[in-house]
Amino acid sequence: MKIFKKILMLLAVLMMVVTPFAAITADTTSSSSSADTAKTTDDSLKKVKEKGTLVVGLSADYPPYEFTTKQDGKTEYVGIDIQIAKKFAKDLGVKLVIKNMNFDSLLVALETGKIDTIISAMNPTEERRKSVDFSNIYYSGGKYIVINKKDKSKYTSKESFKGQIVGAQNGTLEYNLIKQQFPGATVKGLAKLNNLIIALQSGKVSGVLMEEPTAKAYVQNNPNLYAFNSKVSVDVNETGAAMAFPKGATALTQAANKTIADIKKQDLLDKEYVPEAAKYMKQSSKHNTMASYWTYFAKGIEYTLIITVVSVLIGFVLGIILALMRLGHNKLLHGLAVAYIEFIRGTPLMVQVMFVYFGIGAVIQSLPALAAGIIAVSLNSGAYVAEVIRSGIESIAIGQTEAARSLGMSQKQTYQYVVIPQAIKNIWPALGNEFITLIKESSIVSVIGVGDLMYQTQLVQSATYKGVAPLAITMVIYFVLTFTLSKGLNYFEGKMKHE
Repeated sequence: MKIFKKILMLLAVLMMVVTPFAAITADTTSSSSSADTAKTTDDSLKKVKEKGTLVVGLSADYPPYEFTTKQDGKTEYVGIDIQIAKKFAKDLGVKLVIKNMNFDSLLVALETGKIDTIISAMNPTEERRKSVDFSNIYYSGGKYIVINKKDKSKYTSKESFKGQIVGAQNGTLEYNLIKQQFPGATVKGLAKLNNLIIALQSGKVSGVLMEEPTAKAYVQNNPNLYAFNSKVSVDVNETGAAMAFPKGATALTQAANKTIADIKKQDLLDKEYVPEAAKYMKQSSKHNTMASYWTYFAKGIEYTLIITVVSVLIGFVLGIILALMRLGHNKLLHGLAVAYIEFIRGTPLMVQVMFVYFGIGAVIQSLPALAAGIIAVSLNSGAYVAEVIRSGIESIAIGQTEAARSLGMSQKQTYQYVVIPQAIKNIWPALGNEFITLIKESSIVSVIGVGDLMYQTQLVQSATYKGVAPLAITMVIYFVLTFTLSKGLNYFEGKMKHE
């Protein structure tokens, strides 16, 4: 009977977690059933103008479309897509806000309302058109394959990759093209183009399929690479880059088409946008030493420490509460604690981060990425800390609790002055290990665009066209942070042993 009660309580908690998903699904179904009404009451353009900002989502690792450069010690987003976004925002009379995230997260961000549009060299494929609306195509280019220069004679066409691994960004048209038109080849997908170039140079993939301008950009800035036309056949309606908008945002899409028409009329792409992107790329290649990007790493350390410190404090308090709930005699509180701990420990932290940002963030539109990251990491840490604290409390002999109660202490006083202090002393090594792990696990928040150390490393990779060097520096920084914390924890552990 007790088992059935626990199962029922577990199901109740799971229903609480699933409810937001159900609400989002219900909203989606409702919007689909009233599609015709939405067409006549579309206020997408009005909303953007009322809030005064145009939030553009992109993946700034795709030169010359969008990438980063350092100007006066600050990170600046530059490239063709950035110029188009600036003009679009200016035409609308609003301020431009850039949200940089993984390419395969952009559609989710658009559908959950975290961004107003995607301007990230996105191909308007038939599959994507089912869930979003696209503007007219603003720039077209062929599909090129980037290979190591030493393999120039080995790989001359897409057919020559038979039995080889070819890379492409996750969620891109190129990914599907490799599966469809590279006979005998295996596709390898990664979230960032920088990581694909690293994989290419380290021999993990034999080639990387990408847009012509981007391929030429990497080759121009890396003498060890070579690019050639893949000659893949592409549907004329799916090739080229276009802006993406939420389904039914007709007014905003039409406004974008006006901007694109004006850009083409003035020939701004060839006269201004492409030459300016090339200029920034040339500057980056001249000043791409790791030392010149120390401010990026410094900013990453700052965000990493903020996330870690706040998450440690919240996670510790939450862990104590959950541990006491689980050890208590109240069956409801005990069941809730068990269900929470098991659910959090049974799901990946990355999924939790994305759920908080995209799921809960769909309801709370103003939820910043940094806050979402801290919430997710804190909730995750609380579940693990709870188990550590529970084991520490259970390690205290029952006789000490009975002695404290016999002296007239209340249950609260017993825990506060007798049990908890001794438990913390016993679990200090395990607790310290959890805190050290938290520093490293905080890197996962980079997937939602939080500027932590891993996120800044990816910006450096994009700006310098170097893959391994920034990663090596980041590894050293993480080691210094964790080693320093480890020594500090060992010091306090020694002090407790002599008390």
